[in-house]
Amino acid sequence: MNLILFKQEELGKPLPKRDDRTIHLVKVLHKAAGDTFGAGILNGPLGQGRILSIEPDGSIQIELQLDKPAPRRHPLRTAVGFPRPIQLRRLLRDLSSLGVSNIDLLATELGEKSYQDTTLLTDGGAEQALIEGAIQSRDTTLPVISTYPSLKAWLNARPWEPMTSLLLAPDNVHPQGSLADLPCTPGAAAVLVVGSERGWSEQERAQLEAAGFMRLSMGSRALRTETACVAAVILALEKIGALR
Repeated sequence: MNLILFKQEELGKPLPKRDDRTIHLVKVLHKAAGDTFGAGILNGPLGQGRILSIEPDGSIQIELQLDKPAPRRHPLRTAVGFPRPIQLRRLLRDLSSLGVSNIDLLATELGEKSYQDTTLLTDGGAEQALIEGAIQSRDTTLPVISTYPSLKAWLNARPWEPMTSLLLAPDNVHPQGSLADLPCTPGAAAVLVVGSERGWSEQERAQLEAAGFMRLSMGSRALRTETACVAAVILALEKIGALR
């Protein structure tokens, strides 16, 4: 853990002995009473925590001094066709760590329909994955997850408006150019949409073009959805100057 993150309702309460954060502080970092550590409040400020005491029952009493604002998330909205549930958890963690502002999950024409039934979005697993990503990147904020029944529904909703954005759709089938060759536009916002593991249908490609998306190649290799999405996000962040 690069940051010990607390929810608002946990403030003023001891951390139980078996809490993952207690185990990390005491067993991994070997912290003792009086020691400090990086801390933050979920969707709130950052700063330092200090261990006041380690109680006989193994719980720890903590005080927080939080005087830094949370880092701002990058102006990059990322949409992706539903991947396999095990991939989705990793992808949510990584996208949260990379700092995207929104994650839109789409049902696509060629995507496996059963992937939409994942319990990850209803049992707290998705939020936990986002929190893990935030902790990794020393952030307290989380991207917002939304779901859409189809690419067409997402395009019709245009959730990125009224912000003017670069509209990017990685696609190696009849691309209009290369994502790597796209000119840099520092300070711009971007919307990135990545297909499911079987890619886009011809009808979906036509819908993307009609909506103003640039279909851009990421090379000749066929990539897993999660790999393609993370690679595309990094390229898009570079194009809007977020990595400088």
